[in-house]
Amino acid sequence: MAQKRRQFTAQARTPFRAPRANAVAERWVRSVREECLDRLIILNTAHLKYVLHEYESFFNTARPHQGIGQMIPDPASESSSSGMVKRRDLLGGVLHDYYRAA
Repeated sequence: MAQKRRQFTAQARTPFRAPRANAVAERWVRSVREECLDRLIILNTAHLKYVLHEYESFFNTARPHQGIGQMIPDPASESSSSGMVKRRDLLGGVLHDYYRAA
């Protein structure tokens, strides 16, 4: 057991017993679990890959982030400040993307 533990920690990229060393990754994992995976039944590996791809796209192009002043990390190039607000359901309604119709 001790040999396996030493082997694992030697390959790890973050320091052993350092809970804040990889805070960004830990926060992303928490977000994807709370907002997406805890609300779905994952059927197989292909389904999991699809769900994670959809969530990643939503996370980077539609979801506002508190750490950057409620801005979107990679917003659409064309954003209108007028027009009707519409909702697009993603992953069967688990996620909602709001946008202005042109």
